[in-house]
Amino acid sequence: MRVTEPSGPPPVPVSELADEVLGRLVVAYAGAADPGRAVPLKAYMKDIAPFLGIMTAERRALSRTVLTGLPRPDEADCAAVALRCWRLPEREYHYFAVDFLRRHVRRCSSGFLPVVRHLVTTVSWWDTVDALAAHVVGGLVAADDGLKRTMDRWSEDDDLWVVRTALLHQLRFKDATDTERLFGYCLRQAGHPDFFVRKAIGWSLREYAKTDAEAVRSFVAAHRERLAPLSVREALKNVGA
Repeated sequence: MRVTEPSGPPPVPVSELADEVLGRLVVAYAGAADPGRAVPLKAYMKDIAPFLGIMTAERRALSRTVLTGLPRPDEADCAAVALRCWRLPEREYHYFAVDFLRRHVRRCSSGFLPVVRHLVTTVSWWDTVDALAAHVVGGLVAADDGLKRTMDRWSEDDDLWVVRTALLHQLRFKDATDTERLFGYCLRQAGHPDFFVRKAIGWSLREYAKTDAEAVRSFVAAHRERLAPLSVREALKNVGA
């Protein structure tokens, strides 16, 4: 299936399930908000978004309560929940959406990828992008080889977070990793000026080194002059030169 790159924000589907989820979610999260903790959380995340001040363990416990007794979503429900959460300013709602998609990505087709791209490119920071890359985009690509061509385009996108997503989407693939694409993306962006892309190159290589350390050592040795020092350090962190 060919996925067309979106020209604007995806429409939010009508979803009774999303209505129920968001109604419960806002009440639960607002009741647990802690303004005192919200300030340092916002500062730690470089002011990318305001926070409610709910720590991860408590937030996930609240999320489980919110979802108790609700039916499993279909793809439209997933899109509606994620997009409506993303419209809310506080970061905890975005985290809920990411966790929701991680849990239900197998219920989504390749046609869901434009929704994920919107999430990746809106209020973008590593805390949401990395989980979307490895667990949601990776899950969609694993289920549909046709999306590899979309990853090829993402790997040379103008948006650094789209590039980072392409680099990281195979983090959990292990033996199923498409090494030609992994190494090709790393070389394509080896000279990228942004820290987050150079870091992602090293991270993707380091993770694959857990499966094939010699392949990563050989790749780095052959292309050390092109790769940024940060990428090299990260790639070889656990396997040595």
